[in-house]
Amino acid sequence: MLSIVVFLPMVVAAVLLAVPRIGDRVSRWTWVVVSAIEVVLVVGLCIGYRRTPPVDGGFAYEERRSWIPTVGSSYHVGIDGFSLPLVALTTVLFAACAIYSLRETRRVRFYAALFLFLESVCLGAFVSLDLVLFFVFFDLSIVGMYFVINGWGHGQARRAALQFFLYTFIGSLALLLGFIVLYLAADPHTFDMVELTEANPLAGNGARGAVALAAIVVGLAIKTPTVPFHTWLPPAHTEAPAAGSAILAGVLLKLGTYGFVRIAMPMLPDQWRRYALVIVIVGVISVLYGALVALAQTNFKRMIAYTSVNHMGYIVLAIGAAGLVADNTEQARTLAITGAVTQMVSHGLVTGALFLLAGVLYERRRTYEIDAYGGLAGQAPVFAAVTAAAMFASLGLPGFSGFIAEFQIFTGSFASAPVYTALSVLGILITAALLLRAYQRMFLGESTNGAFPDFTRREAVSIIPLMLGSVVIGVFPRFLLDVIEPASRMLGVLVVR
Repeated sequence: MLSIVVFLPMVVAAVLLAVPRIGDRVSRWTWVVVSAIEVVLVVGLCIGYRRTPPVDGGFAYEERRSWIPTVGSSYHVGIDGFSLPLVALTTVLFAACAIYSLRETRRVRFYAALFLFLESVCLGAFVSLDLVLFFVFFDLSIVGMYFVINGWGHGQARRAALQFFLYTFIGSLALLLGFIVLYLAADPHTFDMVELTEANPLAGNGARGAVALAAIVVGLAIKTPTVPFHTWLPPAHTEAPAAGSAILAGVLLKLGTYGFVRIAMPMLPDQWRRYALVIVIVGVISVLYGALVALAQTNFKRMIAYTSVNHMGYIVLAIGAAGLVADNTEQARTLAITGAVTQMVSHGLVTGALFLLAGVLYERRRTYEIDAYGGLAGQAPVFAAVTAAAMFASLGLPGFSGFIAEFQIFTGSFASAPVYTALSVLGILITAALLLRAYQRMFLGESTNGAFPDFTRREAVSIIPLMLGSVVIGVFPRFLLDVIEPASRMLGVLVVR
């Protein structure tokens, strides 16, 4: 079942590429239908998971097949409370992008095939329980997004695509180095994540453990991205097509933060505790730097990109605080980790919606400059209302998923890192100021620069459900937290062992 969810989009992508007679219309609707089937299949996974949840530390829908036995690597997949929410987020966001892209006219067959391929590799990374398998999917996501930016972006798309590829590929090489150090330290040698987590192979080995942690953290920090590894992000987002930006921010960035909770924390607990304060400081710097630089932007899309650096900083702060054992409790660690994973889901929904909204702006007037817009609320009231909801959700207003996530992050992090947590709260204030200022300039006041049509049906059907998802999590979070909390509690135990 899980393998069908992972590989169905890739199989359909291969068919689209192999049959040149398939026209644009068929390609578009094939993409939409497959994406919808993926959502239905994942709903089935969620129902089955809730009925028969795995034991603590276990995985549901686990599959294991021999793959590269000579190096102790296997096709090993499964889902738990960390991966299931991100698998669901991935299918929902790809479905939204499929509907949003129904008007795409440039090389549609290849465009649809590329996004279906990306959906498979992202799902594969989230369900991988083998480091080599995770690395393969992780690297393939870089290749897929490179072609999306390079082939369908605008402005300096080629330069942005190259910068994105080189940065993130260097990160993946660092990640591979860390994986190899872990593999060599294990006895017997293995790349299996479950076995490496149980074995804790670098316990008490300060030098090699530090090398492994540094390599893995740098690799994941580039993908996340955190300061100072964030410089590839703004040009990639600005030049990518709207659907590409939504997937990049909503899903691909989560491969980095997911790697922290799936790999770095449980497999290197000694080193994570030792360097947790450094992680916390990097998180706080990312929060404040991302917010301040976003405040200075005049380009709407680039502003959203920098708010992603800000939001990823909250996740890094929380997982770093979970490693500060002194003055910390099991409850606080669970709360911080649960908040971090909830923030991954919330950011995927809200920022995915914001980038698609930015795409609506570009479709109308071919610019992201904030000053090119004014008084849009009078001309496009539905578009204005949804954008307002997305902005309020992004700044963590109660009633939206961002509030649930950030409240848990701050509450869980405060006991062990009170000063750094207090500093990071300033990020919310700055984010609120920059989002409200942008909204005021673009949507309120007198209309400028001609007509601006309201949402089309395609735009509404693709974007509004993302915001409804944020509201549902914000008002009824229990259904999501019940899935995440057991895995968070288990990770908290693993970190302090």
